[in-house]
Amino acid sequence: MENIILKQKQVGILLALRDTSQSWYISSLAKATNTTYVHTCNFLAVCERLGITSSEKHGKLKLIKLTEKGLRLADMVININTIITPEQQKQPEQPK
Repeated sequence: MENIILKQKQVGILLALRDTSQSWYISSLAKATNTTYVHTCNFLAVCERLGITSSEKHGKLKLIKLTEKGLRLADMVININTIITPEQQKQPEQPK
């Protein structure tokens, strides 16, 4: 599903982090969201600077969590996605 308002990979990472039933590390997030490790790492660095995520070092690994601000943002993303149905998200075809 193509999302013209929000980028699918970034949204996937935020929504995965919303699931607190497991511990999230950069590599597990990348695998769960079908993104590269580098893309996930870069996006999380921006999120941490913006106060959306926090990280905790556990040896070589970094445990990633949503902050309160990040949790509110993830909830807003869910609300936006429920308002925009998949049919409405499709871009009109460009004339050839």
